[in-house]
Amino acid sequence: MKILVINCGSSSLKYQLIDSEAEQVLAKGLCERIGIEGSMFTYQKAGCDKVVTQIDQPDHKKSISIVLEALTNKENGVIADLSEIGAVGHRLVHGGEEFAASTLITDEVIKVVESCNDLAPLHNPANIIGVNACRELMPETPMVGVFDTAFHQTMPAEAFIYGIPYEYYKKDKVRKYGFHGTSHAFVSKRTAEILGLDYDKAKIIVCHLGNGASICAVDGGKSVETSMGLTPLMGLVMGTRSGEIDPGVMEYLGKKENMSFEEIMTMLNKKSGILGISGISSDFRDIDAAIEDGNEQAKLAKDVFVHRVASYVGAYIAVMNGVDAIVFTAGVGENDPGARAEIIEHFGYVGAYIDAEKNNVRGKEAVISTDDSKVKVLLVPTNEELMIARDTKAIVDGLNK
Repeated sequence: MKILVINCGSSSLKYQLIDSEAEQVLAKGLCERIGIEGSMFTYQKAGCDKVVTQIDQPDHKKSISIVLEALTNKENGVIADLSEIGAVGHRLVHGGEEFAASTLITDEVIKVVESCNDLAPLHNPANIIGVNACRELMPETPMVGVFDTAFHQTMPAEAFIYGIPYEYYKKDKVRKYGFHGTSHAFVSKRTAEILGLDYDKAKIIVCHLGNGASICAVDGGKSVETSMGLTPLMGLVMGTRSGEIDPGVMEYLGKKENMSFEEIMTMLNKKSGILGISGISSDFRDIDAAIEDGNEQAKLAKDVFVHRVASYVGAYIAVMNGVDAIVFTAGVGENDPGARAEIIEHFGYVGAYIDAEKNNVRGKEAVISTDDSKVKVLLVPTNEELMIARDTKAIVDGLNK
């Protein structure tokens, strides 16, 4: 079965066409600046160079039609017609408490996702636009929703309940939800496969470290703790997000700097984190270059990041009462050997040690701990699109039985 995977943002759309039997990407690309002047379309057929063109894309429906036209193009396409697409898998960010697994998209499912818009105002509306555009252009093709929050629905109440009046959970569903669930699920399963562990018994900590970053404790194949909360602002220091802070900071800055609530939230989401501390950039490559030049503020930003990651990993070892493997993924996790080494330096007490030579790797699967490490340390590139395709295939196969 060929599955089209769609990841729709407010002004962008990522896509991959995947042969689900061979688990191979046939074509992939990106629509950028949707609804904005200067829209760009990127298309890359497997084994070929990227082709980037400027094409007017006033809305997501037009973007998806451009994607479908490219996939069926007689010269550079990879399918003869749309009937070869067996299903479309959509990344959906927030499913609230309603979805603990991926699901076939129906009118009722869309209504439930729309009811979660207040929980993910930047993501859910855009995701729904993508779903509706695909349903209009491909009305007979099954659509499946794969939720970022679903994997974390196995967390126990003591992990997701906040220390505020319980009525706000009952009435407004204010709780920890967690994100990056598709990545955490894929990487933890792959880690168990690589190490030959029984996934249903293994204790694995996944460090998804990118511009957005989160940690997840996976115990017996289930998420039991994660660092992001009601929103992706919680947890680690990230590229531009503050991560956890004393809530009193908001009131203090509001009064001291005469900042509105909206200004404070913009600051916490877009001007904080590595960018805010360093005053240079949210890109770790820029931070490392500045550290090489002796910039102490850049070094502080990196030190804060490492400290926060180590703090969460240590806490999650306690939550699971042990750990079999610590695994790094996403942009920083996959490509920053120095950060990985600095983080693991904190865990000699549990028998986790980095092998410097094995750790000198970027972007490919590797066990990077020493041979005698009791706790194995790995690098496993995430593949959310493949995970979405797998879930989509499983659901559609179930329909056909």
